[in-house]
Amino acid sequence: MGILNTLLRAVTWWNGQTLNTQLFTWRKGQRVGEDAQGNVFYKTSDDSKRWVIFNGEAEASRVDPEWHGWLHRTWDEPPTDKPLARKDWEKPHQPNLTGTAMAYAPAGSIRRADPADRSDYEAWTPE
Repeated sequence: MGILNTLLRAVTWWNGQTLNTQLFTWRKGQRVGEDAQGNVFYKTSDDSKRWVIFNGEAEASRVDPEWHGWLHRTWDEPPTDKPLARKDWEKPHQPNLTGTAMAYAPAGSIRRADPADRSDYEAWTPE
């Protein structure tokens, strides 16, 4: 299994970091921090590059807003050094759930486990 995993990492990016990314991270990366999902953030010593190594599926919406701002240079200090002030009404970050079983489905949707009785809809029948 080790050879197959190495081969997969060499040619695919969705199975975690590729071998080239791992080598670049090992050579040039300085670990900056980690978010609640286990994603690890790095930068180069001169701060010319910033990147994330995902813990699991490489899905951009899994990056917390604080780290997203740091990655895209909205602010210079990482959340580990200068955390963002949170409001009481803010909900915790949630990744995009489209295409998953936890995606939003309105009442009456056939994707719901218990579709509600829809009294506002009548199926069309040809006459």
